[in-house]
Amino acid sequence: MTSLKTRVQAINPAIWIFTPTLENYRSVFQKRDLLLYIKNSAIVVVTTTAISIFLGTLAAYGFARFHFSRKEDVAFWILSLRMLPPMAVVIPFFLLGRFLGLLDTHILLAIVYLSFNIPFTIWMMRGFIEEIPQEIEEAALIDGCSRLRVLTKIVFPLTLPGIAATAIFCVIQSWNEFALAFFLTSFNARTVPTTVTFFLSVMGIIWGEMAAVGVVASIPVLAFAFVVQKYLVRGLTFGAIKS
Repeated sequence: MTSLKTRVQAINPAIWIFTPTLENYRSVFQKRDLLLYIKNSAIVVVTTTAISIFLGTLAAYGFARFHFSRKEDVAFWILSLRMLPPMAVVIPFFLLGRFLGLLDTHILLAIVYLSFNIPFTIWMMRGFIEEIPQEIEEAALIDGCSRLRVLTKIVFPLTLPGIAATAIFCVIQSWNEFALAFFLTSFNARTVPTTVTFFLSVMGIIWGEMAAVGVVASIPVLAFAFVVQKYLVRGLTFGAIKS
């Protein structure tokens, strides 16, 4: 509702009946160039999610099916990387990006997000893979399938609900991330969440435009969730006890 109000109406939450206006949406697309930031977010999110799912699933399969020394300790160390608060690592990433000349680029932001999304993907997918009876893979190996064929023909199709559930969480985490994107980008790779600073000024907060950005920013995630909802529901209940 706030995004459809004028600036005067937006500062008064008691106004419920008003004539809707699209001026806030026109302003954020024409004056704020919101489409550029949506494009930046989309590039980083798609790249990060795809690589995280691919590498994370392979690593999760290794943890789920193979035994090696101190496996659980290594798995917990990987999970601990996800526990790091963004503000604790932003300075090292900033210095690394400046040294490599990658500040304000999609590449640096994707690498940073991968460091958080891959550990999350490994732990999510490990649980899904462990739910698959190992005897199915053993039978395929006996019939002459290679390990790669087992992965592509058996493991990936059976864990598709889990992959969808994990992907939507990766998309949400990457799309909504603010702190790292704010400090590591300035314009060329700036993402949608960082545009919140555009609406803070000495004259006050521009609530209407801020609300319009919030509405627009939620649409891609909702659309993706709608597309994969069939797999998402199955993935979130995968492994549940059935009566």
